[in-house]
Amino acid sequence: MKKFNFRKVLDGLTASSPGGSSGGGSSSGGGIGAGSGSVHPGGTAGAAGTPRDEIQEILSSDYFQICKTVRHGFPYLPTALAFDPVQKILAVGTRTGGIRILGRPGVDCYCQHESGAAVLQLQFLINEGALVSASSDDTLHLWNLRQKRPAILHSLKFNRERITYCHLPFQSKWLYVGTERGNTHIVNIESFILSGYVIMWNKAIELSTKTHPGPVVHLSDSPRDEGKLLIGYENGTVVLWDLRSKRADLRVYYDEAIHSVDWHHEGKQFMCSHSDGSLTLWNLKSPSRPFQITIPHGKIQRDGKKPESCKPILKVEYKTCKSSEPFIIFSGGLSYDKACRRPSLTIMHGKAITVLEMDHPIVDFLTLCETPYPNEFQEPYAVVVLLEKDLIVVDLTQSNFPIFENPYPIDIHESPVTCTEYFADCPPDLIPVLYSVGAKHKKQGYSNKEWPIITLQMLYKLKTSKVFEKQKLGEGKPTAEIVEEDPFAIQMMYWCPESRIFCVAGVSAYVIVYRFSKHEVNTEIVSLEVRLQYDIEDIITPEPEIIPPFPDGSSQLPSLKSLSGSTNTVACEGMMKDSIPCLSVKTRPVRMPPGYQPELVIQLVWVDGEPPQQITSLAVNSAYGLVAFGNCNGLAVVDFMQKTVLLSMGTIDLYGSSDPYQRQPRSPRKNKQFTTDNFCMRGLSNFYPDLTKRIRTSYQSLTELTDSPVSLELERCKSPTSDHVNGHCTSPTSQTCSSGKRLSSTDVTKSNRRGPGRPPFRKAQSAACMEISLPVTTEENRENTFSRSRSSSVSSIDKESKEAITALYFMETFSRKNDSAVSPCLWVGTGLGMVLIISLNLPATEELRQTEPVMVSPSGTVLTLKGAVLTFSCLDCMGALIHPPYEVWRDPNSIDDSEKTRKRKLVMYSPSSSQDMGDHQFAVICSEKQAKVFSLPSQTCLYVHNITETSFLLRADVVTLCNSICLACFCANGHIMTMSLPSLRPMLDVNYLPVTDMRIARTFCFTNEGQALYLSSPTEIQRLTYSQEMCDNLQDMLGDLFTAVETPEAQNRGFLKGLFGGSGQTFDREELFGEASAGKASRSLAQHIPGSGGIEGMKGAAGGVIGDLARARLALDERGQRLGELDEKTATMMASAEAFSKHAHEVWVPCTYMWRAFALPRVTQS
Repeated sequence: MKKFNFRKVLDGLTASSPGGSSGGGSSSGGGIGAGSGSVHPGGTAGAAGTPRDEIQEILSSDYFQICKTVRHGFPYLPTALAFDPVQKILAVGTRTGGIRILGRPGVDCYCQHESGAAVLQLQFLINEGALVSASSDDTLHLWNLRQKRPAILHSLKFNRERITYCHLPFQSKWLYVGTERGNTHIVNIESFILSGYVIMWNKAIELSTKTHPGPVVHLSDSPRDEGKLLIGYENGTVVLWDLRSKRADLRVYYDEAIHSVDWHHEGKQFMCSHSDGSLTLWNLKSPSRPFQITIPHGKIQRDGKKPESCKPILKVEYKTCKSSEPFIIFSGGLSYDKACRRPSLTIMHGKAITVLEMDHPIVDFLTLCETPYPNEFQEPYAVVVLLEKDLIVVDLTQSNFPIFENPYPIDIHESPVTCTEYFADCPPDLIPVLYSVGAKHKKQGYSNKEWPIITLQMLYKLKTSKVFEKQKLGEGKPTAEIVEEDPFAIQMMYWCPESRIFCVAGVSAYVIVYRFSKHEVNTEIVSLEVRLQYDIEDIITPEPEIIPPFPDGSSQLPSLKSLSGSTNTVACEGMMKDSIPCLSVKTRPVRMPPGYQPELVIQLVWVDGEPPQQITSLAVNSAYGLVAFGNCNGLAVVDFMQKTVLLSMGTIDLYGSSDPYQRQPRSPRKNKQFTTDNFCMRGLSNFYPDLTKRIRTSYQSLTELTDSPVSLELERCKSPTSDHVNGHCTSPTSQTCSSGKRLSSTDVTKSNRRGPGRPPFRKAQSAACMEISLPVTTEENRENTFSRSRSSSVSSIDKESKEAITALYFMETFSRKNDSAVSPCLWVGTGLGMVLIISLNLPATEELRQTEPVMVSPSGTVLTLKGAVLTFSCLDCMGALIHPPYEVWRDPNSIDDSEKTRKRKLVMYSPSSSQDMGDHQFAVICSEKQAKVFSLPSQTCLYVHNITETSFLLRADVVTLCNSICLACFCANGHIMTMSLPSLRPMLDVNYLPVTDMRIARTFCFTNEGQALYLSSPTEIQRLTYSQEMCDNLQDMLGDLFTAVETPEAQNRGFLKGLFGGSGQTFDREELFGEASAGKASRSLAQHIPGSGGIEGMKGAAGGVIGDLARARLALDERGQRLGELDEKTATMMASAEAFSKHAHEVWVPCTYMWRAFALPRVTQS
C-alpha cells in the first residue's frame, strides 16, 4: 500500500511556484486565474490548499491494464453461418472479418481476421475443436477452438485463383476448395498444405464443350461413396467426379444457372436450385434429363406450358425422415409479381407448402439434424435462419412450424441504440427478480421446446412507448418539428438498483419515473406538464441598474423568441402553440404487468410557439423522492412522491446576483438560427480551427474573476400553495395531482421571467448548445452524428445560444462555506463549466414527507471549471466514496398489508471512520477539460488536473477498484485515462480506442471493478476492462469453446444393405491425395502462412516452472518449424534432381536409338 502525503507534495509545489501559495478559497472554485493553485504544463496536477489529514492511496499504475473481454449482441453485417451438431456451437461470420461463436452458457466468443476481409464461408471440423474460414481476400484460415480465445493455427493464401466454395467431409482431414476459374483444389487440414491433386475444369466437363462452365458453386462427396465428388458449376453443369480414376462418372446439364445442390441421404439422387426459381431432382441412373422439375411458387399456365419463372432459389436443403416425407427447405423463389413480399423461407413437407416471411433479408440458413452422418436418415428438427439483423430458429417438429423464443440477448438493436449504462455490482437479489419477471413476459405462439443452441435468458425488456398514445396517420405531430427520429427514442437513463427506481428521458422532452413491482396492476398514468423556456430580448439597455437576486414573481413580460428553438413558429388553427406537450399520455386505465411500472410522466411543453428543448441531464434520488432534469433553457426539480413541480427556472436565474460572468449587453446582431431536430449540444471547434487563439483569450477573460466569496441568502417558501417567492417555489400548483390528471406549471414559469427592475441583456456566449447541422443521407450517417458540450472557451464566437445544464447529482454535503453540518443538496453543472449547489429542505419525519412540501432554493455557491461539467462525486474526510442516500425497495402494489403499511426505510451514508461526519469532505468535479478536487465546506480547490488541451472528454466516472476509488476518463482522441483520488495523480493513459465512429463516443461508459463498455457496431456491445487483476484472470472467466464429447456412433445398416451397396463406401484419401501419389502443388498457386495458434497462450504462461515448460515447448515448436522448412527445401531439391535425372534420361534414350539405327546396317553389310 502506497502512502501518499498531501502535505509534502503541496510544500514542494508551493516552493516551486510562489504565485500558487494563496489558498484560492473563493466561491468560484479557484479557476485558472490568480489564486487557483499551480497547474504545471502538460496537465500535471497542482495543489492550492492543504488537507487536514494524510490519506492513504492504494492504487498505482500497476493496478491498470486495458484489454477487451466479451462482445454481446447480434453480429453486424453477417455473411456466413456454420454449426457443429456435436458440440452444439454456432459460428457467424461478418463482412468486417469478424467471427462470433455462440454456445452453452458463458460461451460467447468474438475473434477477428487481421485483414478485415469479409468471411465468405465457415466450416467446422465437427467435434474436433477447430474451424475453417474462407475470406474474400482468397485466404483460408484454420482456427484453434481448443482454447478460450481462438487463434489461427494456419493460413493458406491463394495467389492466382479466387475461392468460391469449400467443403469438408465429416471426419475427413482433406478440404475441397472450388475457385472462380472452375478448378477444384484439395488442402490437408493438419498441415494446411495444398495437395498436388487438382480437378481442372476442362477435364471435368466434356471435351466437346467449348464454353467455360463458370465458377464452382457447390462441392460435396457422395453419401454412398466417398470416392465420388459432386461438383456444381454456375452455368448449370453438374459433374460427378471419380476421385480414384480421375475422370467424370456422369455429367448433367440444365439451361438455368445453379445456386446450390444437396444430396438425398442414400446417394442416389440430388436436388439443385436454379436462378429461375425452379428445383430439379436428378437420378444417377438417368442423368440425361431431370427426374423432376418443380417451380414451387410459379403460376401454372392454362395451356399446359412450363410455369412462369420466379426469383432465384438461393439455397435448398433436402433432408429425409424415417417415418415421414422428406423436408425440402429453400430460401427465395417467390413470384416476380409479388414485389412487396418480404424475404421468405419455404418449407415443403409432403404436399404441404409453408412460407415463412422474414423481417429482414435472409443471409444463410442451416437445417439441424439428429445425426452428423450424411448417409443416414437426417431427421431434421430445426432450421437456423441467419438474417441481416436477426437470428431465428424454426421448430420443424410441429406442424405449424413455430419459432423458438430466442433467450439470448442478441437483439439489442431491435431499435437503434441511443445510450447505454453499465452496472457491474448490482444487489444479488435483483438479478433473479428481473429474470423471473422477464420470463413472465413470454409471448404466445413460440415453440415450447428449449432453444437448441444457447441456453441463456434475456434479463428484462421495457418499452417506454406504451405510456403514450399512438399517433395516428395524418394528424399533427408536434414532435416532428423537434426531432426526425422516433419520437419515443431514449436519450438518457438513470437507475438506482437498491431502490429499483428507473428513470428515462426521451427525445421528445419527457421524463418517465418507473417503480418496480412483482404484481400486476390496472391503473391510470399520472402526468405533469412543465414550462421550461428561457426568453431573451433584442432590446439593449445600457443604463446600469441593480439586478435583484431573483426575478419578482408579480411581473409579467412578453415572451420573445428563444434562441435554441425552432426557426419556424407553427400556428395551430390560427393560434400560437402554447402549453402543449409533444406526446399524449394515455388517460384511460392501463394494465401494467409485473416489472417496471410508470409512476409519473413529466413532459415539457411548448411555450409561445417555441417547442421544448431536449433534455441534457437527469438525476433521481429515491430517499429524497425527487427527480431533476435540465436542458439548454434551465432546470426543473419534481417531487415524484407528491407529484408536484418544485422548481422550474432558467439557468441564468439560478445564479441570481452571484453570476460570475457579469454579463453585459452587446450590440444587437442578426440571430443565427438553428434547426431543432439536432441535439442542443453540438461541438464547434472541429469546424472552426482558426478560432483557437480567440478561444483561449476569451476563456481567460471569463475565468479571471474576483475571488471574493459570494453568499446569497434566500427567503424560503412556507406553504405549498403560496405564490412564487424569490425565484423558488415548493409547489407551483395549488393542489397535488390525482391519478390520470395533468398538472401544469404555467403560472410558475411566467413568474420566473425577468422583473421590471432588471435590464434586458444578452447572455455571454457559450457553445454549450450551439449546433452544426451536417448533411445526412443514410441511416448510418444519422447514427454517426455526434453531440457534445463544449467549453466556455468558445464564448467569444458571436452566435446566439444558451447555457445548458450538463450534469446533476444528489448528495449529502455542505452547500455553503459557513455550514457546520451536511444537508441534502443538488449539484448542478453547466456547459460553461459552472457548478451551482441547490439546497433541499426535506420534512423532518416520514409522515410529514407525504404532506409537507420540500423546500428547493439555490444556495448561492458557485464553482468554476474549464469546459462543460461531466460528473460529480463526494468523498469523506478519509477519502472514501460517499454514496447518495437511497430508499430500500418495497413493493408498492404488495397484497400483504404489513408491506403496504411499512414505513420507508432510508439508508443514509455512514462515515468510514469514527470521526465526525461534519468535519469536512472532498468534492470531485470533472469537466470535459479538467478535474478539480475541492475541500468542503471551505470550498478550497485542493487539486487541479488539466486532462487535455487539444481534445475533450466524452465520459468521466468516479469508480471503485480494488477497495479504492479512481477517476476514469475517455477522451475524444481515443485515450483512456485513470487518476487517483483525491490527489488526481495520473495512473493510466493509453491511446486504446480511436473514435472512428460517433457511436462509440455516444455509448462509452465506465463502471465499478475496472469494467467499461461501448457500442462497437449498431448491433454489438463490446465490454473491456482496465483492471490488471481482471486481465490476469480473464482466461479463467471465459467459457470453454470445446469440451470432450464422444462422436455419436453410425447406425448399423444391416447385412443386406451393405451387401448391395446401400451403405457409404470409404476410401483412403491419404493414399490418393498425399504427396507420395499426388505430388506437390505449385508453390506459386498458394502460400502457406503459419499462425500463432495456441502459442500466445504459452507466452502468457511465462513464469515459474510452467513458464519454463511453455518456453521450452515454444522453442521446440519453432525448431520443428525450422526443421520443417529445411525438410521442405530438401524435398524441393530432391524433386528438382529427380526431374533433371528424368529429363536427362529422356534425352539419352533417343540418342541411343539413333546410334543403333545407324550402326546395325554397317554390321549387316560386313
